[in-house]
Amino acid sequence: MKKLLMTPGPTNVPEEIRKKMAEDVIHHRMADYKKLFSDVSENLKHFFKTKQEVLTLTCSGTGVMEAAVVNLFSKKEKVLVINTGNFGQRFVEIATTYDLDVVELKYNWGSTYDLEDVKKVILNNPDLKGILMTHSETSTGVLNDIQSVGDLTKDTNILLVVDSISGMVVNPLEFDLWSLDCVIAGSQKGFLLPPGLAFVALSEKAKKAIERSNLPKFYFDLKKYIKFLKEKQQNPYTPAITLVVGLKCACDLLLEEGLDSIQLKHTKLRKYLGEELIKLGFEYFVKDEKARGNTLVAVTHKKIENMDDFRGIIDKNGISIAGGQGNYTGKLLRIGCLGKITKIDIDRTIDEIKKVLV
Repeated sequence: MKKLLMTPGPTNVPEEIRKKMAEDVIHHRMADYKKLFSDVSENLKHFFKTKQEVLTLTCSGTGVMEAAVVNLFSKKEKVLVINTGNFGQRFVEIATTYDLDVVELKYNWGSTYDLEDVKKVILNNPDLKGILMTHSETSTGVLNDIQSVGDLTKDTNILLVVDSISGMVVNPLEFDLWSLDCVIAGSQKGFLLPPGLAFVALSEKAKKAIERSNLPKFYFDLKKYIKFLKEKQQNPYTPAITLVVGLKCACDLLLEEGLDSIQLKHTKLRKYLGEELIKLGFEYFVKDEKARGNTLVAVTHKKIENMDDFRGIIDKNGISIAGGQGNYTGKLLRIGCLGKITKIDIDRTIDEIKKVLV
């Protein structure tokens, strides 16, 4: 039996996508790629719920986080980072690396943010240029409310930058309606693909900021990507052609199923997985049901001393489960609910967990 990925990315890649990516490689400066890339770029707008162009980069999620920072801001500008976990912390580190003036709202892992804190920072910092936050915090299972922050920034000069790398597809997101300025996503989560592609949507406000930005960039200069997409329907540099071919197939499959149906299905699967784990003595890491996203379920267990040893045994039996990060290394199980996960996959996972518990 093949290995089952029950991780919050990478996820299992459906067979039809794998077959499509196994076809002969095409050249990225020819008409067939141009047509493919044009179709994919148009399809991506449906997932972001936007009329704006969606750019495609060849890089990891961390790469596109860095791209967002270096394109939207200038040296010494002040940004707020809403830090609710490991990937909020990554935004802090990237912004600090580029010598931005970082105001940090840091919360305990497993908790979401407090909107009143954000209001106070905005009120007390009239020179604030941006807010960086995570939609789905993959390290904890928290789904942060980004719409409420969008309501605060929509009529201001403050840019709202959202990491939805693990949030996109399986959780609701409305780029235009929620007044978001920059949203980034990755291929290896809800988009059913291997790692290697990243996506960026930009508001008109964000595009104006890009023109002013003086932070250093070359490969990640989004002005080049915007220009090439508009004028040539291509990437400025050699793309991951095979992944773009797979992306077209993935978009077709996902759009055929429909985003509303996908999100409803993953809500049910996430709740079912959580209920089955609770029956086995596990406890939710995210205590507030309203703050739990559909990307994963994070749990602890009082009788398991080392979660990494525990999941290592399960991995040998053909099922990969993610562990804790940072200070929670060895203390958490993080079980993914995104991608082509079914109730049968969850039942198989629960059965293996039962065996190891016994």
